Amino acid sequence: MINVALCIAVEHDPWLVLLAVLVCAFGAFAIVQMFERARQTSGAQRAGWTFLTAVAAGATIWCTHFVAMLAYEAQAPVTLDPVLTIASLLVAMAGTGLGFSVAAMRDHWGWRLGGGLIVGAAISAMHYTGMAAYRVDGIIEWRWGYVFASLICSAAFSGAALAALGAEGRIRHRRWIGAALLVIAIASLHFVAMTALRITPLALSEAPLGSAGFRALGLATGLVGLVVIAAGVSAALIDRQTRSDAMERLHYMAMNDALTGLPNRSSFQVELARRLRLAEAQDRKLAVVAIDLDRFKEINDIHGHKAGDEVLIALSRRMQHELGERVFVARLGGDEFVALIDWHDGAELRERIDKLDEVMKAPLRLGDFDAHLGASIGVACYPGDATTAEGLTNNADLAMYRAKNMRSLGPCFYDAVHDEAVRERRELANDLRRAIDNDELEVHYQVQASVTTGDVTGYEALLRWTHPERGPVPPESFIAIAEENGLILALGEWVLRRACADAASWSHDAKVAINVSPVQLAHAGLPQLFHQVMLDTGLPPRRLEIELTETAIMADRDRALHVLRQIKALGVGVALDDFGTGYSSLETLRAFPFDKIKIDRIFATELESSQEATAIVRAVLALGKSLSIPVLAEGIETDSQLEVLLREGCDEAQGYLLGYPALGPVSGESPLANRPRSSAAPPLAGDRKVA
Repeated sequence: MINVALCIAVEHDPWLVLLAVLVCAFGAFAIVQMFERARQTSGAQRAGWTFLTAVAAGATIWCTHFVAMLAYEAQAPVTLDPVLTIASLLVAMAGTGLGFSVAAMRDHWGWRLGGGLIVGAAISAMHYTGMAAYRVDGIIEWRWGYVFASLICSAAFSGAALAALGAEGRIRHRRWIGAALLVIAIASLHFVAMTALRITPLALSEAPLGSAGFRALGLATGLVGLVVIAAGVSAALIDRQTRSDAMERLHYMAMNDALTGLPNRSSFQVELARRLRLAEAQDRKLAVVAIDLDRFKEINDIHGHKAGDEVLIALSRRMQHELGERVFVARLGGDEFVALIDWHDGAELRERIDKLDEVMKAPLRLGDFDAHLGASIGVACYPGDATTAEGLTNNADLAMYRAKNMRSLGPCFYDAVHDEAVRERRELANDLRRAIDNDELEVHYQVQASVTTGDVTGYEALLRWTHPERGPVPPESFIAIAEENGLILALGEWVLRRACADAASWSHDAKVAINVSPVQLAHAGLPQLFHQVMLDTGLPPRRLEIELTETAIMADRDRALHVLRQIKALGVGVALDDFGTGYSSLETLRAFPFDKIKIDRIFATELESSQEATAIVRAVLALGKSLSIPVLAEGIETDSQLEVLLREGCDEAQGYLLGYPALGPVSGESPLANRPRSSAAPPLAGDRKVA
């Protein structure tokens, strides 16, 4: 008998092979999804997603291997070693976990390729460990060329898969490519390795396990694998949905006002750009409507901020309900709103603007009170008023400010002639703010002297601003702008520091006088500011004097007198400026011991021609003497005016006769001893004293 080894042409179950392919494909999809999440996270989250990726990868490789292996009919009895079978699963999970950890560690192709090679090695190790658990009653032979080929295929395709997954922006459909390469890595390893296997059944072998049993075992293994893979896919999908919901929520919060739910400034800018593109493409018209609530501050002051919030919410809901979806309404912040209206003819636009005005003026019932607000409304239209988003919003704001300043009964449409003046003042306010920050202002000093002796008694600090493009700006202009735009406190502090520092450097002990505005006087921290500035500059308090008008005191008399007493307690002198033109209240003189009274310049100009002016000056001088308060006359420009003051017994004088405001240096010499006048710079039109 010829003893010939029977090499069986191995048959396979097509249904189990199909199941193995499905397990491998779905598993690769799940692996890619979870590995992507591992790469996008860090710390504990990355470790968790790497573990889930390893579980899914191990289950995919293991189930694909055993289902496909069970599909082969070896024509000999087959058993499985339970210890090695379980060990093969653990090898797959541990090995792929290590590989995916390395690939996710650094965003570099080298790390991803190295991790892929480790994953490929884990696939091979799992397969050959599983084959060691495959016990067949026959002679097993390995063809080593195919074995080496299987190892190379597994490592190469796994490395390529992970390298492709990290190539964002360079490879289209990289996830699908990565999943396909993983499938090829697992399948090529298995089928090439099985080709390397040759089984020769023994003649005395028992009947092989039936195909029905293999099919049942393979089906159970495949289903368990699919359940594990499905669990991983579900985790990835739930995470993605959660992140999607979170991103939607964050996007909503970023684009909508937290209080009212209306679109916010960012959302308005996006919508305005979109509507401008449509208007340009379709030859349509667009109106930007700026809305600023009237009397809203009263609601907050009287009823509290909670009531103010309720007003904003109620108004927002009313606008959305009454104006409809065709009108886009957004809240920019505070009590400022803006609307976008598409329109075709002027009558249609006017109707909608009137409707908006009506909505804003209608009373609101909130709790136990009715809120009557109203709004200042400004309108700018595309393309007539501007063709850009910035131009439209700026012009609408200008029209709105005009409506607020004029206290008009209705909305204001942009008018270039009227609103350009407002724009210029706003630009000047921005320039003034920069000038304060960059020390681009100057302080000039005008001498004050004794009428009888001619000796210098002090210098008044007068603020000057030379704009780099506009040239000298009159103080009466930029001081008013500073008061309108909330810059007066910063401006006053700048003048105070500069005047005190300059006076401290003088070679004589003359006083320096600065003006204090009503806004400064209402600030509770003014005495502390004076104290700190004098400490910083080293100027003795006796050399500093502040000048203020009675109007500033009467705005809040009790508070003002309290602040003045604190300043006087520091040793700083206090002068009552422009006496005779305001209230000229004797009660004010009685309530506070001023160190000086300054007669307004309007009386000095009429001293030579008006007996009434002379009588008023004489009365003020008599009042000062009776109260033991020195009196200074402003605006002295002629010798005859000075002679009248000398005859009437005036204490001090100030004016162009004694000297123009000068930048310096301040000499301290008597201006009456050596005339003609000082050669300092001439006065500005509308000169105004400021601190």
